[in-house]
Amino acid sequence: MDERVGLGTILAQWGRIGCIGFGGPPTHILLLRQLCVHRRGWLTAEEFEDGIAATNLLPGPASTQLAIFCAWRLRGIPGALVGAVGFICPGLVVILALAALFLSGTPPLWVTGAAAGAGAAVAAVAVHAAFGLIPASWQRARHHGRWIAYLLVGAVATVLFGPWVVLALVGCGFVEVTWRTRTVRSFALPLVGGIAGGLPWVALKVGALSYGGGFVIIPLMQADAVDHYHWMTGAQFLNAVALGQITPGPVVQTVAVVGYAAGGLAGGLLASLLAFAPSLLFVVIGGPRFERLRASAAVQSFLDGAGPAAIGAIAGSAVPLGLTLHHPWQAVVLALAALWLLLLRRGVVPALLGAAALGVGAALAGFALG
Repeated sequence: MDERVGLGTILAQWGRIGCIGFGGPPTHILLLRQLCVHRRGWLTAEEFEDGIAATNLLPGPASTQLAIFCAWRLRGIPGALVGAVGFICPGLVVILALAALFLSGTPPLWVTGAAAGAGAAVAAVAVHAAFGLIPASWQRARHHGRWIAYLLVGAVATVLFGPWVVLALVGCGFVEVTWRTRTVRSFALPLVGGIAGGLPWVALKVGALSYGGGFVIIPLMQADAVDHYHWMTGAQFLNAVALGQITPGPVVQTVAVVGYAAGGLAGGLLASLLAFAPSLLFVVIGGPRFERLRASAAVQSFLDGAGPAAIGAIAGSAVPLGLTLHHPWQAVVLALAALWLLLLRRGVVPALLGAAALGVGAALAGFALG
């Protein structure tokens, strides 16, 4: 830990990354590495890679946890708090402002069209995200037959059971632990207890029980936000996911849009606080124990079960997302987005911006939007 790094410096540098961090976790990791290792020399390359490995073992948004971890290494708990604020708040401000615009009662026609276009591409983005996670997960799998089974369980649970997919993720993790060790006595999963129903549960579920990257928030939130609590329509949920992709900072910011739909600005702020609080606590409390966590065979086994189930859940979320679309022109946009992402292997942000532009064109041409 380097006491010479001021909290003001951490706030400024982590805030800069929070402002320019478009593109999700790969961009965040690159910017943090350039800052902490190459430009400032605050961390060695080995320390930074250890941080990546450790935070990937935790549930929740890994790149957010990495940002908090790096700040914690520099100035302890105060650094972690300041780093979290700097990294999260710029994107949060942007996405809440966009939520107010997109969810207003009478948004301009071009806004409605952009939302319908970007939302149409989200199912392809979900499949693209799942495919991107498969190689590393497949490589670390010890038994490929079980890996495929966990993947299918996650996908089927998402399609059929909606908000209960979290039980499938946790269940697959424990099945793998039991399979390897025949006992789970030495393993304690950090669960959030005593929360029942409503926005707090949905937000905490996203922050504390999401395995496999930020996009797993889709199956964790969609059924609750749309079908169970009716905070938003299916189309509005698609818009929320798209906004989480095209704004800077962590993808989990999507939860702020859901919170805004549920309870206005206060709901958006509450949802964000509850979704990101577990990441901060995991790093602050678990930081000194990361080496032991990485060495735990039980933890590794749990992730080997929950990880592929989460990938399956992300891929499976494309089904309910696709079923939300109601107009033929949106199916065309979805097909173009799939071509761009899956065949041409191009970026997510340009795909969503292009889909939004097509949506604006459809609106101005008089195509149905509602």
